Amino acid sequence: MPALITYKTPVLAEWVDYNGHLRDAFYLLIFSFATDAFMDRIGLANDDRDASGHSLFTLEAHINFLHEVKLGEAVEVRTQIVGHDGKRVQLYHGLYKADGDVELAASEQMLLHVDLADGPKSAPFSEVSMQALRLLSEAQLDQSAPKYVGRIIALPGRRHTV
Repeated sequence: MPALITYKTPVLAEWVDYNGHLRDAFYLLIFSFATDAFMDRIGLANDDRDASGHSLFTLEAHINFLHEVKLGEAVEVRTQIVGHDGKRVQLYHGLYKADGDVELAASEQMLLHVDLADGPKSAPFSEVSMQALRLLSEAQLDQSAPKYVGRIIALPGRRHTV
Protein backbone atom coordinates (compact mmCIF):
# COMPACT_ATOMS: atom_id res chain seq x y z
CA MET A 1 0.00 0.00 0.00
CA PRO A 2 1.35 3.44 -0.77
CA ALA A 3 1.62 5.80 2.16
CA LEU A 4 -1.70 6.72 3.76
CA ILE A 5 -1.80 10.50 3.24
CA THR A 6 -4.22 11.88 5.80
CA TYR A 7 -3.70 15.64 5.48
CA LYS A 8 -2.25 18.16 3.03
CA THR A 9 -1.83 21.90 3.54
CA PRO A 10 0.37 24.84 2.74
CA VAL A 11 2.02 26.43 5.79
CA LEU A 12 -0.12 29.50 6.46
CA ALA A 13 1.16 32.93 7.50
CA GLU A 14 -0.63 32.79 10.86
CA TRP A 15 1.20 29.54 11.67
CA VAL A 16 4.75 30.90 11.46
CA ASP A 17 6.97 32.73 13.93
CA TYR A 18 9.23 35.78 13.57
CA ASN A 19 11.79 33.62 11.72
CA GLY A 20 9.27 32.46 9.13
CA HIS A 21 9.26 28.93 10.60
CA LEU A 22 6.27 26.84 11.57
CA ARG A 23 5.52 27.41 15.29
CA ASP A 24 5.69 24.37 17.58
CA ALA A 25 1.96 24.41 18.34
CA PHE A 26 1.02 24.27 14.68
CA TYR A 27 2.88 21.01 14.11
CA LEU A 28 0.44 19.49 16.59
CA LEU A 29 -2.47 21.23 14.84
CA ILE A 30 -1.45 19.68 11.52
CA PHE A 31 -1.08 16.26 13.16
CA SER A 32 -4.47 16.74 14.84
CA PHE A 33 -6.12 17.40 11.47
CA ALA A 34 -4.44 14.20 10.19
CA THR A 35 -5.94 12.30 13.13
CA ASP A 36 -9.37 13.68 12.23
CA ALA A 37 -8.95 12.39 8.67
CA PHE A 38 -7.78 9.03 10.02
CA MET A 39 -10.94 8.87 12.16
CA ASP A 40 -12.98 9.34 8.98
CA ARG A 41 -11.19 6.30 7.48
CA ILE A 42 -12.15 4.02 10.40
CA GLY A 43 -15.85 4.89 10.68
CA LEU A 44 -15.61 7.79 13.13
CA ALA A 45 -16.42 10.72 10.84
CA ASN A 46 -18.54 13.59 12.20
CA ASP A 47 -21.86 11.97 11.26
CA ASP A 48 -20.75 8.63 12.66
CA ARG A 49 -19.62 10.23 15.93
CA ASP A 50 -22.91 12.11 16.23
CA ALA A 51 -24.94 8.95 15.59
CA SER A 52 -22.94 6.63 17.85
CA GLY A 53 -21.78 9.02 20.57
CA HIS A 54 -18.28 7.54 20.17
CA SER A 55 -15.00 9.28 19.43
CA LEU A 56 -11.24 9.10 19.97
CA PHE A 57 -9.39 10.95 22.73
CA THR A 58 -5.65 11.53 22.62
CA LEU A 59 -3.96 9.97 25.64
CA GLU A 60 -0.38 10.83 24.75
CA ALA A 61 1.49 12.53 21.91
CA HIS A 62 5.19 12.96 21.20
CA ILE A 63 6.60 15.26 18.53
CA ASN A 64 10.07 15.17 17.02
CA PHE A 65 11.04 18.35 15.17
CA LEU A 66 13.45 17.17 12.49
CA HIS A 67 13.78 19.99 9.92
CA GLU A 68 12.62 23.56 9.54
CA VAL A 69 9.26 24.05 7.90
CA LYS A 70 8.80 27.46 6.32
CA LEU A 71 5.97 29.75 5.31
CA GLY A 72 4.17 28.65 2.17
CA GLU A 73 5.67 25.16 2.00
CA ALA A 74 3.20 22.52 0.85
CA VAL A 75 3.28 19.67 3.38
CA GLU A 76 1.49 16.36 3.85
CA VAL A 77 1.04 13.93 6.70
CA ARG A 78 1.59 10.22 6.10
CA THR A 79 -0.02 8.05 8.75
CA GLN A 80 0.89 4.55 9.83
CA ILE A 81 -0.86 2.33 12.36
CA VAL A 82 1.77 1.13 14.84
CA GLY A 83 -0.68 -1.07 16.72
CA HIS A 84 -4.23 -1.35 18.01
CA ASP A 85 -6.33 -3.35 20.41
CA GLY A 86 -10.03 -3.36 21.27
CA LYS A 87 -10.06 0.21 22.61
CA ARG A 88 -6.80 1.90 21.56
CA VAL A 89 -4.86 2.75 18.46
CA GLN A 90 -1.22 3.84 18.32
CA LEU A 91 -0.49 6.06 15.32
CA TYR A 92 2.62 7.47 13.73
CA HIS A 93 2.25 10.65 11.70
CA GLY A 94 5.17 11.74 9.53
CA LEU A 95 5.19 15.30 8.16
CA TYR A 96 6.79 15.64 4.71
CA LYS A 97 7.11 18.25 2.01
CA ALA A 98 4.30 17.36 -0.37
CA ASP A 99 5.54 14.53 -2.60
CA GLY A 100 8.96 14.67 -0.88
CA ASP A 101 11.06 12.01 0.80
CA VAL A 102 12.50 13.98 3.73
CA GLU A 103 10.61 13.62 7.01
CA LEU A 104 10.25 17.09 8.54
CA ALA A 105 8.59 16.09 11.81
CA ALA A 106 7.12 13.01 13.45
CA SER A 107 4.37 12.43 15.96
CA GLU A 108 3.61 9.22 17.79
CA GLN A 109 0.16 9.19 19.38
CA MET A 110 -1.88 6.88 21.59
CA LEU A 111 -5.63 7.31 21.08
CA LEU A 112 -8.47 5.87 23.15
CA HIS A 113 -11.92 5.02 21.81
CA VAL A 114 -14.56 6.55 24.10
CA ASP A 115 -18.31 6.54 24.60
CA LEU A 116 -19.30 10.19 25.06
CA ALA A 117 -22.92 9.50 25.90
CA ASP A 118 -22.06 7.34 28.88
CA GLY A 119 -19.17 9.24 30.41
CA PRO A 120 -16.91 9.90 28.63
CA LYS A 121 -15.46 6.49 29.31
CA SER A 122 -13.43 3.99 27.35
CA ALA A 123 -15.40 1.69 25.10
CA PRO A 124 -14.60 -1.06 22.60
CA PHE A 125 -14.36 -0.08 18.94
CA SER A 126 -17.39 -0.93 16.85
CA GLU A 127 -17.04 -3.87 14.48
CA VAL A 128 -16.93 -1.39 11.57
CA SER A 129 -13.99 0.47 13.13
CA MET A 130 -12.18 -2.76 14.09
CA GLN A 131 -12.53 -4.09 10.55
CA ALA A 132 -11.21 -0.80 9.12
CA LEU A 133 -8.26 -0.89 11.55
CA ARG A 134 -7.49 -4.50 10.61
CA LEU A 135 -7.61 -3.77 6.88
CA LEU A 136 -5.44 -0.65 7.14
CA SER A 137 -2.94 -2.45 9.39
CA GLU A 138 -2.71 -5.40 7.01
CA ALA A 139 -2.26 -3.07 4.03
CA GLN A 140 0.68 -1.40 5.81
CA LEU A 141 2.56 -4.61 6.68
CA ASP A 142 5.13 -3.99 3.93
CA GLN A 143 6.04 -0.55 5.30
CA SER A 144 9.18 -0.06 7.38
CA ALA A 145 8.79 0.47 11.10
CA PRO A 146 8.68 4.21 11.85
CA LYS A 147 12.02 5.60 12.99
CA TYR A 148 10.77 7.82 15.83
CA VAL A 149 8.51 5.40 17.75
CA GLY A 150 8.99 4.69 21.45
CA ARG A 151 11.41 7.50 22.10
CA ILE A 152 11.79 9.16 25.47
CA ILE A 153 13.29 12.48 26.48
CA ALA A 154 16.42 11.89 28.54
CA LEU A 155 19.87 13.34 29.04
CA PRO A 156 22.64 10.74 28.80
CA GLY A 157 23.61 9.26 32.15
CA ARG A 158 20.48 10.50 33.94
CA ARG A 159 18.36 8.02 35.83
CA HIS A 160 14.61 8.24 35.54
CA THR A 161 12.51 7.77 38.63
CA VAL A 162 8.77 7.50 38.80
